[in-house]
Amino acid sequence: MAATLPLADHATRDDLRIFLERLVRAGQAEVRLVSRGRALAVYGCTQAPRGITDPVPVVLAMRAFALSAEPEEAVDATVQARALLDRIARLGIIGLALEVPEVPAMVAWAGVLPPRSGWEPAGTIDAASMADVAAQGIERVAAALPEDPGEAVVQRVRASVWGAEMVPGIPASAAFAAEAMGFLRSDEPVRVARSLTWLRLSTDRGHVLVRSLLG
Repeated sequence: MAATLPLADHATRDDLRIFLERLVRAGQAEVRLVSRGRALAVYGCTQAPRGITDPVPVVLAMRAFALSAEPEEAVDATVQARALLDRIARLGIIGLALEVPEVPAMVAWAGVLPPRSGWEPAGTIDAASMADVAAQGIERVAAALPEDPGEAVVQRVRASVWGAEMVPGIPASAAFAAEAMGFLRSDEPVRVARSLTWLRLSTDRGHVLVRSLLG
């Protein structure tokens, strides 16, 4: 029997749908769902290495969504984002009991998630500057790609652009993730925190998490 997530209200359901739709456009096809009491953490991936020789870091987007009650059983599952969107669509206008897809997805990035504690504050970054980095990176990728590029060329160009550092220790791919997922607001600075192997960039709209290549 499929696990059911009792979403708190219709605004929460709509926020989850928008998060998943943005992720499908900007990132990979899978999400990891982790329930913690009356909250649901949803992780998606906007960038990950394609092999042990790929130099790009793992970049995740995460948002927490409220539940009206604890699920009958704790949920920790990796599923296809589109399958979850299909189930949201089936809820109709008033439904809030979201069934977790029963078919699991296997994806390497979901095997290691950021820690819940042990973070150290590391300053802030101007949100407008991050948005500029994302916009410039998108333009650079578009300009560098030939008319009919193969997959290898696309990945090489993206790695060269998004792997560059925005500021020391923070790749441009983090700015792309924050902008693409709608986390940036011009009047809200982006809070930076670090753990042993992760970097976290946070606003009130969500978190971008970057795992170092050594992590």
